Amino acid sequence: MQKFSLLFVLALIVLACGGGEDTSSEAPMAKKEAAPAAKDINVKKIWKVRCIACHGLYGDMGTNGAANLQESTKDLDYRINIIKNGSENGVMTAFGEILDEDEIKAMAEYTMTFKKE
Repeated sequence: MQKFSLLFVLALIVLACGGGEDTSSEAPMAKKEAAPAAKDINVKKIWKVRCIACHGLYGDMGTNGAANLQESTKDLDYRINIIKNGSENGVMTAFGEILDEDEIKAMAEYTMTFKKE
């Protein structure tokens, strides 16, 4: 069981580092020049590559002190700011140089879908 847990953690780290990206024409952490239309943003792919290692598949994993997005009461503007600039305590990575404005907004909106009713 311990070997399985270690293998699972290593797989999550690889995914968080960009190992799951299909695009080979750009660096994994490179910022895109042209912003895609909102309908073209694949938030689930961005989530898988950038967020799942800490927040988990359903936003409630909390690895490394990540917020539980199912319980969060933060509004959309707060979430956009955190995704763009990172958290004040440094736990959340800033993605403002990695994702464009439309992707950041789409990701913030996606995090709102995890909230339990």
